[in-house]
Amino acid sequence: MHTRPLGTTGPHVSALGLGCMGMSALYGDADRAESIATIHAALEAGVTLLDTGDFYAMGHNEMLIGEALRAAPAVRREQALISVKFGALRDPDGGWSGYDGRPAAVKNFAAYSLQRLGVDHIDVYRIARIDPDVPIEETVGAIAELIEKGYVRHVGLSEVGAETIRRAAATTPISDLQIEYSLISRGIEREILPTLRELGIGVTAYGVLSRGLISGHFDRDRQLAANDFRAHSPRFQGENLQHNLNLVDALRVIAERKGATVAQTAIAWVLSRGTDIVPLIGARTRERLAESLGALEVTLDAADLAAIEEAVPADAAAGDRYPSAQMAHLDSER
Repeated sequence: MHTRPLGTTGPHVSALGLGCMGMSALYGDADRAESIATIHAALEAGVTLLDTGDFYAMGHNEMLIGEALRAAPAVRREQALISVKFGALRDPDGGWSGYDGRPAAVKNFAAYSLQRLGVDHIDVYRIARIDPDVPIEETVGAIAELIEKGYVRHVGLSEVGAETIRRAAATTPISDLQIEYSLISRGIEREILPTLRELGIGVTAYGVLSRGLISGHFDRDRQLAANDFRAHSPRFQGENLQHNLNLVDALRVIAERKGATVAQTAIAWVLSRGTDIVPLIGARTRERLAESLGALEVTLDAADLAAIEEAVPADAAAGDRYPSAQMAHLDSER
């Protein structure tokens, strides 16, 4: 599998990364054994980037990755690069209580993540959302101190806007910005992506299938479990859902003409946006992983891209990508 750089200061990673969140939280129940098998299959296929957050099921996801790595062949374990988000505050009921970006908290979060993952360093470390009470310079400065001590390799950012990117980059080298980017989430193209490219910072794109919405596998009458994030997501509600699945139907026509699945076409579109963009695939099973990896074999020419643009224009989606309370925490949307 070819690699792509996470900006000018970050590591080279596989063309696709594996987002592991759904193996522990927010998308309903998951099968632990299948999750570990999927991580192993990803490593065997040449995927090097594993993405997690210390707050995904309150540490469960990190422990899951740690278990998978311990059981993997040494050569595969050594190729793995781990990206960790931190800062989200949780309570025993599973609620959310804001974000903590204080330097002391950064180092505390890192200490626990290293233990849960069973590693001596984290490859990319980033606060999940900025703490409005702590300047970003202090937060990334604390990560830079962890780099000096060998506990972290690179500083990343997550869901921040152009001004915050510039401030962070003026403090310490930034490898990449993790942010939602897909056919129906293209807000970064206006200001954020040009800023990143000006500064030589890469993109780790999550939500490339919009949480399954544009995967081609989401049924119009599907009932979502109460512990599934999408049950509360505006894009999966009522008329919004029907409108968005109409876009998927239009994309399906193009995919079938290419001899590809809808998911493969949507991932290939993100890959086509630049070699500085690494899509994260949120596969929870080996079957879905194999389908997603097939996107690497899909080549979209100018005519294909024009047809996709006509079928799914920018800003065509109905509904925000998060509920309003969560949108308020997104510096990238301000």
